[in-house]
Amino acid sequence: MEAAYRGRFAPSPTGPLHAGSLVAALASWLDARAHEGRWLVRIEDVDTPRCVPGADRIILEQLAHCGLEPDEPPLYQSQRGVLYQNALDSLIARGLAYPCACTRQDIARALAASGQVRERHAELVYPGTCRGGLDGRPARAWRFNTQNFEQNAPLAQAPHRLSATNSIADQAQTGPKSNTETVWQDRRLGHQAQDVGREVGDFVLKRADGLWAYQLAVVVDDAAQGITDIVRGEDLADNTARQILLQRALGLPMPRYLHTPLVLGANGEKLSKQNGAQALDTAQPLQLLAQAGLTLGLEVERLASAESPAAWLQQAIPLWATKING
Repeated sequence: MEAAYRGRFAPSPTGPLHAGSLVAALASWLDARAHEGRWLVRIEDVDTPRCVPGADRIILEQLAHCGLEPDEPPLYQSQRGVLYQNALDSLIARGLAYPCACTRQDIARALAASGQVRERHAELVYPGTCRGGLDGRPARAWRFNTQNFEQNAPLAQAPHRLSATNSIADQAQTGPKSNTETVWQDRRLGHQAQDVGREVGDFVLKRADGLWAYQLAVVVDDAAQGITDIVRGEDLADNTARQILLQRALGLPMPRYLHTPLVLGANGEKLSKQNGAQALDTAQPLQLLAQAGLTLGLEVERLASAESPAAWLQQAIPLWATKING
């Protein structure tokens, strides 16, 4: 029997929501309602130094003004460290996580010494320096042993817990080219593939400052909350392969994924506080919803008669359902 749809919107409380955040929130809400499912909000406040006091309350108020209210009380990652530690302990016990003493400078020097050039905005691909031991240096962080997992696991195409639902693009499934390539099917972007070991390296699970890394926290929480569908911004698509590897390593189900179009800033990059994103002014929520709907490709002119956010959202559900049906 197919599990009931459960989706989520997971903002980080580093400030109020902006136009790009609302696009992801609206898409995840519409997808949940189009599937007669539940929609949750998770406050991803695990990176405490970047969190702004009171931003979580502002975010929830902004969502409510736009008619987007969760079906369950919000969950806060900062309260869930025990679950993340249990997951890390499980990986350590099976040789799938190891301590790392390297600084970013150490990694950069190792890559430069091997002739590897880092492209602009690209991540530093960890070269596995501490995979065989710390050589007497103190541990700073914990990393996922991608090499060990890939060598001892079957092909890295994670099975979905659920059968396929409506998809924006009816794409054919394509298997991995090798046992080190992770593949998945995005409901908007279609076939996706990444060789995590080669393109990312052994990624961090627990940071040098003692905080939990995004990848581990999000995988643990999605499973604990029974999330079946992840609808989020396209900028997060690159994280998906790492999360699939962790899902498989921890024996957790794989949700379906849909990555939405991004709102861009004046510099052509993803809208953010760094390039001038303004906090949402919810005095005119219908205008905000219409702009977000346009980004998602909805025929928002058909919703012009709506007199409240609730009415706008209810009329938008069938438009979204038609779109994802292709």
